[in-house]
Amino acid sequence: MAAEQQLPDIKLDATQLYREEIFTDRKAGTLRRLVPVLADGNTDASRPVLYSGQTQLLTPAGVLPLAFELEAVSLEDACNKFPDAVKIAIEQAIEEAREMRREAASRIVVPEAGGGMSGPPGGGGRIKL
Repeated sequence: MAAEQQLPDIKLDATQLYREEIFTDRKAGTLRRLVPVLADGNTDASRPVLYSGQTQLLTPAGVLPLAFELEAVSLEDACNKFPDAVKIAIEQAIEEAREMRREAASRIVVPEAGGGMSGPPGGGGRIKL
């Protein structure tokens, strides 16, 4: 089929593989450690270990998932940096919500081109001046 021939060629980059490890206290959140590995599965000591955190914030609009990177050198370091990173992620989420609200409030409604009373019979329920 023609559609199958146009699909992208998706391949894993064997030089950028990571082993993912998940840690959680089952209360505050989750830490994710990505350990760089070689194509044979052995640890690649030439690349840094990456840490990230995840948690959820209960809001009046529902659950807001938060995910953030942690600049840490160990699991203990990531645990210690988790609370401050959550605060920053919450502040960023609040700012993004404010920005979205500002953008929605500042949208300009442009009337259809041509104006007048043209259109389908019955007028469609829209008042045009």
